[in-house]
Amino acid sequence: MEIKKVLEESSHYIMNTYDRFPVVLRKGRGMHVWSSDGKEYLDFVGGIAVNILGHCHPKVVVALQKQAQRLIHVSNLYHNEPQIKLAKLLVEHSFAEKVFFCNSGAEANEAAIKLARKYAKENMSGNRFEIITALNSFHGRTLATLTATGQKKFQQGFEPLVPGFRYVEFNDIDALKKTITGETCAVMLEPVQGEGGVRLPSHDYLRRVMEECDKHGLLLILDEVQTGMGRAGKLFAYENFGVVPDIMTLAKGLGGGFPIGAMLATNKVSAAFQPGNHASTFGGNPLACAAAIATMETLLEDGFILDQCRRMGEYLLKGLNELKKEHPSVITDVRGIGLLVGMELTRECTTIVKACMDRGVIINCTAGNVLRFTPPLIVQEKDFDHMLDILDDILGRLS
Repeated sequence: MEIKKVLEESSHYIMNTYDRFPVVLRKGRGMHVWSSDGKEYLDFVGGIAVNILGHCHPKVVVALQKQAQRLIHVSNLYHNEPQIKLAKLLVEHSFAEKVFFCNSGAEANEAAIKLARKYAKENMSGNRFEIITALNSFHGRTLATLTATGQKKFQQGFEPLVPGFRYVEFNDIDALKKTITGETCAVMLEPVQGEGGVRLPSHDYLRRVMEECDKHGLLLILDEVQTGMGRAGKLFAYENFGVVPDIMTLAKGLGGGFPIGAMLATNKVSAAFQPGNHASTFGGNPLACAAAIATMETLLEDGFILDQCRRMGEYLLKGLNELKKEHPSVITDVRGIGLLVGMELTRECTTIVKACMDRGVIINCTAGNVLRFTPPLIVQEKDFDHMLDILDDILGRLS
């Protein structure tokens, strides 16, 4: 079908909830995707931190094929082996002792919010139900996670919002201390704000947040939907900051491209959930868990990919900082950890993203003026070199 007709049918039949590029992607391998007209693109978005092993990684594909021939779905009224195996892998390689499976990051965060409230009802004195989150954060698009998100632009038009959330400046421990009240039950933060423009905490911020939570008997929830699964150079970002949460959420990279989410917690906290308190029809289905097992096993194999992530992250930061020296009137800051990297500009960056796409390079704009780079963790120096050359040329025309 010709591209014009495909785009017309997309506009006619699909709700207009995305500002899509006029491109139909139909094939992907590793760092590359191809459109229906045969054009090849180098992908530094990776489904927005989803395709951590690249597109159609052989081990993930084979795992899906084998599981699809065996068992695709059963109700959570019964056990299934892939779900148990994946939960064991997650527990053995994290702080957690129990796992709840769902299908997305928003669902994982929704589960975390519910668990925190339920735990507070059963274990905290008084009426403690409020959760403190950060301004500029992003936690999802359900009504509760939208309310937890500290950005009004995502909330407009969906009022009244869910009560029980307070917002503080990210990386400001004094603001957090002043916001804690007798109704606070938890603090919920992204270790690094991804959608908010790749904003990193100071070296001791998260540790001090954890200390405040311990002092007041609050739960610490870390939203690792974007930072987890190796994205920050370690399996989970919290390992970089010397903290241990009570609850953590995962999605995006967990399935290597296949939809799956997870909410992890300690035994003490997870005990607040009993049969009937929370559920997900498709959560932890055998197909999704098979993909996630293959992804995790590949990530953990010899630690090579995590090492690669750290090395390539440093290489990218160095390259972007060189661009900053060349184009000081356009670039104001370069920041990141692992392969979650942002480059802040003095102007809106949509035109730059389009110019890169026209030249076969896919990058992403977030927070209006920040170019965000979340490539697969298998990215190579030559991939960055190609992208940096193109960016250099495009930015040079703007200087």
